[in-house]
Amino acid sequence: QVQLVESGGGLVQPGGSLRLSCAASGSIFSIGVMGWYRQAPGKQRDLVATITSDSRTNYADSVKGRFIISRDNGKNTVDLQMNSLSPEDTAVYYCYAVIRGGSGRPWNAYWGQGTQVTASS
Repeated sequence: QVQLVESGGGLVQPGGSLRLSCAASGSIFSIGVMGWYRQAPGKQRDLVATITSDSRTNYADSVKGRFIISRDNGKNTVDLQMNSLSPEDTAVYYCYAVIRGGSGRPWNAYWGQGTQVTASS
């Protein structure tokens, strides 16, 4: 089985920064795209940023220039550096990864349990 475990959420004042981390563990042969999504109360889960195994990145327009996604393929981790946070960034942030458990086995999508990020004074 595969697990994604997030860390780094919390409360920050508007304009502040937080760094989220996510570590994948378990039966992992290879990892494709990794990323972060977020869900605010009463809203759908939206893409924040993704990164491929060769480090190509994609960002939601609302976070471009403020958030930076990175990954360490050797450690099976993906991080999200969040700067200039605003109350509109308040949400539960979910780690996401597409993982293959063995050679010739199918790719499956996995989600972390979520971590709360709150930007408030």
